[in-house]
Amino acid sequence: MKLPRRQFLHLAAGAAALPVLSRNASAQTYPTRSVRLIVGFPAGNASDIFSRLIAQSLSERLGQQFVVENRPGAGGNVGTEVVVRASPDGYTLLLVLTSNAINATLYANLNFDFIRNIAPVASIVDAPYAMVVNPSVPAKSVPEFIAYAKANPGKLNMASAGIGGATHVFGELFMRMAGVNLLHVPYRGNFMPDLLGGQVQVLFAPITHSIEYIRTGKLRALAVTTATRSAALPEIPTVAEFVPGYEASGWYGIGAPKNTPTEIIDRLNQEINAALADPKMKVQLADLGAVPMSMTPAEFGKFIAAETEKWAKVIKAANIQPE
Repeated sequence: MKLPRRQFLHLAAGAAALPVLSRNASAQTYPTRSVRLIVGFPAGNASDIFSRLIAQSLSERLGQQFVVENRPGAGGNVGTEVVVRASPDGYTLLLVLTSNAINATLYANLNFDFIRNIAPVASIVDAPYAMVVNPSVPAKSVPEFIAYAKANPGKLNMASAGIGGATHVFGELFMRMAGVNLLHVPYRGNFMPDLLGGQVQVLFAPITHSIEYIRTGKLRALAVTTATRSAALPEIPTVAEFVPGYEASGWYGIGAPKNTPTEIIDRLNQEINAALADPKMKVQLADLGAVPMSMTPAEFGKFIAAETEKWAKVIKAANIQPE
């Protein structure tokens, strides 16, 4: 049967619109079941805390459970690979953080390319770190610390949560820019008892973990690592006020497997940004020393690429090798 030209064009246009309508309907109904949020680190640390805050908010906003699943190992690479290999349907997400940008260069034989295999969904927070020392260290400021470290080369121990982690590379960046030599002491477990006891003297620590020790005087904060001062510790200067150009921060966001439908990514981005604008969420993050960080997926992708390039230079210059 031959259709009239006008009727044929009408039907053809309708058929062409079906995929778009289908995708839009999929985004509007998403999610129809629980969503996994994979965190590549153990329960109880900063990444776990931030992931549970955003998961709870998304559960409330979208009417389905967003379940945090901790898959620690290899500096977050185990959890990342779980998401890389997951179906790109929006039901398996990844908590993306600074470690992912570092690991892209630190590990030469990964089974994935983080930037190519993980689609950026939304940024969540910028979580400042603080340069803290045991009170036995005589330095009361960054310039005094630099002078003390230069007068005692290799005698000050810098703790970290492991080789190549943020607590390590943030310190390496400081050493290179300040021209000091600190003895790096990586820990597999909790480094805080040794820092409090004076066995190690300095740490570049997430404010989330160190703020109570700072407030009670058990640790002395010399500076925060971000470009601007932290609202949680407004009296503490930035490292950059004494070491121009220094800037390092722990950031967190959400990623998804590549080829996840754009409509689902945009829906998640919209809901996450709305959650971050909620006054209740802002108070919760402020209590943790964190600042909401809202970006579009494209902006977050550019940010991740810049961070990956930045830390690649530090890792190569310091010749940092993974454990």
